[in-house]
Amino acid sequence: MSEELPPFHLALPVHDLDAAHGFYIDLLGCPTGRTASRWTDLDFFGHQLTLHLVDADDHAVDTNPVDGDNVPARHFGVVLARDEWDALRTKLEDAGVHFLIEPKIRFEGEPGEQATMFVTDSSGNALEFKSFADRGMLFASG
Repeated sequence: MSEELPPFHLALPVHDLDAAHGFYIDLLGCPTGRTASRWTDLDFFGHQLTLHLVDADDHAVDTNPVDGDNVPARHFGVVLARDEWDALRTKLEDAGVHFLIEPKIRFEGEPGEQATMFVTDSSGNALEFKSFADRGMLFASG
């Protein structure tokens, strides 16, 4: 495996492109790529995120219990360095963003210890931002 990970591509349904742009571009600071009347490509922390305008979507999301929280089974996010995670947490708090799961330390003192927080975008898509105490534990099995 190379040192640099290849970027992933993820497409998300959104109900309002302007509102989605406000969240991803204005709040999170994602640069835009190609765009059309019903979709926009974004640079999501070095990965390609495409927002697709949909007329209806079922956002009923199942959850799983993880370390005392009901974590949405359908979510995505990014692993950040701790200083970046702290800065994003402050930015989200200052903007009055509602946390689906409040910022916290999960698995404290265990392999895989991480800072984590969950938010939703304007269309209800769940995002998790995390930062590992030891990035080498990203894929730890136990």
